[in-house]
Amino acid sequence: MSLHDSTTEAAPAEIAVDLTTLSVEKIQAALRSGVLTAESLTRACLRQIEQYNARYNAIIFNNDAAIEDARSIDRRRLAGEALGPLAGVPVVVKDPMDMVGFPTTAGWSLLYSKTGGVDLFPATDSPVVARMRAAGAIILGKTNVPVLSHTGTHADDSWAGPTLNVVVPDRVPGGSSAGAAAAVGASMAVLGLAEETGGSIQNPASAQDLVGIKPTIGLVPNAGVMPLSGNRDVVGPIARCVRDAALCLDVLAGYSAEDPKTLAAVGKTPALGYTSKLSGHALKGARLGLYGAGWRDQPLAPETEALYARAQKELKSLGAVLVDDPFQGTGFAALRQPTAPLPNFDARGMESVPYDLHKYLERLGPDAALKNFDEFAAATTRESAFAPGGVLSFMHTLPQFVASLQSPTVPPDLSEFVALKEAYLRIIEEVFEQHQLDALVFPQMREELPMAGQGLTIQETTVGEINIAGVPGVTVPAGYYSSGSPFGLIFVGRLWSEAELLALAYNYEIGTQHRRPPSLRA
Repeated sequence: MSLHDSTTEAAPAEIAVDLTTLSVEKIQAALRSGVLTAESLTRACLRQIEQYNARYNAIIFNNDAAIEDARSIDRRRLAGEALGPLAGVPVVVKDPMDMVGFPTTAGWSLLYSKTGGVDLFPATDSPVVARMRAAGAIILGKTNVPVLSHTGTHADDSWAGPTLNVVVPDRVPGGSSAGAAAAVGASMAVLGLAEETGGSIQNPASAQDLVGIKPTIGLVPNAGVMPLSGNRDVVGPIARCVRDAALCLDVLAGYSAEDPKTLAAVGKTPALGYTSKLSGHALKGARLGLYGAGWRDQPLAPETEALYARAQKELKSLGAVLVDDPFQGTGFAALRQPTAPLPNFDARGMESVPYDLHKYLERLGPDAALKNFDEFAAATTRESAFAPGGVLSFMHTLPQFVASLQSPTVPPDLSEFVALKEAYLRIIEEVFEQHQLDALVFPQMREELPMAGQGLTIQETTVGEINIAGVPGVTVPAGYYSSGSPFGLIFVGRLWSEAELLALAYNYEIGTQHRRPPSLRA
């Protein structure tokens, strides 16, 4: 493990490769033909990291075993072993996901020994990391996040310093998976593992002109991932194209005994995988609901409205049928209640965080520096997340949080959250049935990205609603504001509808081809 410096061992021979155009599909073709090896591709990514990471600060820990991992894949390929589509593909992992040999710092100086804190070294990989390893992916390192993944806008308060947006460096990068998005956007890696409680996949993916999948709650295990909410947290991929994200979801999705809620996913994944419905005709005849006051009583900015109108024309030209504001008159918008004093974020469902952290710490293993929530609270008392001024101090205004904080080993009462979730799901199901919808398609943000360092937050359209309901969303690039800031769409669907959403997003992606590689500066 190394910090902020990549493996510098000289390569046998440097192979020129345009990382910006690489997809999983192209990588596998190049590996089969011998144009690339897993080692040469890994070395190319490490050179990209060495050139650009000091500026963009996406990756905070480098995996010194990456070259040997790549060589192992090459040996297995030469031996004739059948390998999956992610074998030899360079990926990065969001810091809060446990990975043996690396401390899980959650961006907090108090959880990293080199900044005066304590190291949390896990005894075992989180299931999602274990699945990526088993798939043969080459994990290049771990990526930057804000303290405890507390914001969907930036990583400015990380012990490692801020992450920059690789598309528009003067604007916020999106959080909390800021580093994962920047690494993928800057072609330091092909795929990034991200995780969302309140926008932390969709925000950075859209902010940095990428595809992100926020899965149905229960589709992907989140054991071994430092939590904000066991009821809302979900791991998903960030990629440069829809097919890559779908191939990654194939690896991540499915039951894990470590996360009992994933039992609900059994029978819900497509038999032929998440790429099986991708086609250039998925939008033909698809009925898509549009953003309006029935969903949320917050208007779009004028330029967002214009870009959304253009996207609607594109969708229609690809055969989609658009339905104006299908939530009008349903009472859906009234369910949303930003959590005081936050102006825009509905945190309900996060009341269980003390209990969730306690269970997470128990999983770290018998040699962990902190083994329970009380030890965690003591180790972080000088900068308590829950005290006045702490990054999670707003939690005290949530119903049923105080009891959870007082008794962190007791499963919390979440009856109010459960009732809210049921209300959201009931209306979503009724609207989809009434209007015979295949999906919703919204601008992922109501206005363009705010400038970095101004204390302003991303104004999204779906955070809270889809996090509490637990339904999936897929973001896809859809153009640019006049400033150069990315404009993205999000396709939202019913529970377990990832394959259908990916098909719609793929058709839009190949039909419009909006994304262009960013201009990077070292």
